[in-house]
Amino acid sequence: QVQLVESGGGSVQAGGSLRLSCAASGWTYRRSCMGWFRRTPGKERGWVATITSDGSTIYADSVKGRFTISRDNADNTLYLQMNSLKPEDTAMYYCAACNVARTFGYYGQGTQVTVSS
Repeated sequence: QVQLVESGGGSVQAGGSLRLSCAASGWTYRRSCMGWFRRTPGKERGWVATITSDGSTIYADSVKGRFTISRDNADNTLYLQMNSLKPEDTAMYYCAACNVARTFGYYGQGTQVTVSS
């Protein structure tokens, strides 16, 4: 059974930084694409970033240049380094993993990020 557990969320002032972590277990982590999503109250969950099994990355325009996704295959951990945070980055952040069809089929419980102005 796939398990994804996020940590690292919190409250920070605008311009600050946070680093989210996601501990993964239950399947062949190193062969799977991984990603981060976020959701604000009343909105759909939105995609933030993806990292493939070979380390290629892609970002949503809203976070490009400020956020960095990375992974440690030896430790089965996914990261999201968030710099220059803005109030509009306030959201619940979810770690996601790809299924055998290479689509995001698994999600963690989320970790809250709050950015104050």
